[in-house]
Parts: sequence; C-alpha cells; structure tokens
Amino acid sequence: MKKFHIKKGDTVYVNTGNDKGKTGKVLEVLRDRDRVIVEGVNMVSKHTKPSAQHPQGGIIKQEASIHISNVQLIDPETSKPTRVGYKEVEGKKVRYAKKSGQEIK
Repeated sequence: MKKFHIKKGDTVYVNTGNDKGKTGKVLEVLRDRDRVIVEGVNMVSKHTKPSAQHPQGGIIKQEASIHISNVQLIDPETSKPTRVGYKEVEGKKVRYAKKSGQEIK
C-alpha cells in the first residue's frame, strides 16, 4: 500500500497547474489513482440531467481531482508550504512539518 503525506482535512498549497498558488482543504484522497480533491481548486462544469437532488438539471460547477504530487501541506505555524516528516512521540508515529518542526494534528 502506498504511503501518502496528505490526508483528508489537511490544508494544502497547489504547486503547479492552472490553480498554482491557491490553497484549500482536502475533501477526498483517491488512493488508487494518486489524486486528491481540493476545495475550490480545479473547478469543472458538469452537465447533469434532472434528478431528485437537482430537479432543474443543467450545468453544475464542481471540483475535479489533481495529482497528489502537485500539492504540498501548509505548515500550521508559518502558513507556508512544507514537506512532511514522521517521528515517534510517546510510542505513536506522528507527522510533523519539516520547516518548523511542529507536529501536525
């Protein structure tokens, strides 16, 4: 199984692509395809038929996935992109920001 440094609920910075420089919260991690869905990033227009949820149908804007290598975790202390490391604290493996050394919850 692959090990990802990004988890659902993390705040991330987009490194590359049309949305470079944006930040957002991770809504979903698609482990099988190495992709993440980030709130407000990579918005696409989806054409929908009328249904119970959307009785009118029409065009809906929604987030599409981006590759996990194109995002970096935001350091909770400095609010800048950082790499992620792992260390053992009191017998538990925890993530920490490499830039500030602060533990990531």
